[in-house]
Amino acid sequence: MRPGERVLLIGESGVGKSTLLNLCAGLDSADEGDVVLQGKSLRGLDDRSLAAIRRHTLGFVFQAFHLIPHLHVWQNTALPLLLNGIDEADARSAARAMLENVGLAGREQSFPGELSGGEQQRVALARALVHRPALILADEPTGNLDPRTAAAAIDLLAEQVRSRAAALLMVTHSAQAERIADRVLRLTPEGVVTA
Repeated sequence: MRPGERVLLIGESGVGKSTLLNLCAGLDSADEGDVVLQGKSLRGLDDRSLAAIRRHTLGFVFQAFHLIPHLHVWQNTALPLLLNGIDEADARSAARAMLENVGLAGREQSFPGELSGGEQQRVALARALVHRPALILADEPTGNLDPRTAAAAIDLLAEQVRSRAAALLMVTHSAQAERIADRVLRLTPEGVVTA
């Protein structure tokens, strides 16, 4: 994948789309083959090395958002920066700017439970983008959203990926997402084919 490229991965339920994302993130290990990120193979890396790659190189948008309920919105957003050793003041400033980019200025002190599903989704996007990762992995990021909110989230993700020169690999069943794709790949039991 090239910087700025947006690739959609489609396929029937159970075919392994989420597993493929987990392999790309180094969360699972492949039985065969290899995953190479920025010229570096993930095969054989220990947990600490894989965690470092995830912290610096990847942003992950989960279908269920995975926001930490007892952390404020700014803290959830700043988490990748804080884990990367950025001091709190700078992390908070970057989180604020990213939250403004996703339309959540003024909600920094809210808790996830005080937000709508669409707002929580935008926090998850902000968290995935705040540390400027080279690759964004998104697993059904609009699966729990109404069509209007889903369309807005897809547009936001596409714009942020393009403006940050990141690559995007998104698993989705959403026909709306195809309009932002540079490539659409279909995962089948036999492998990946161009859709």
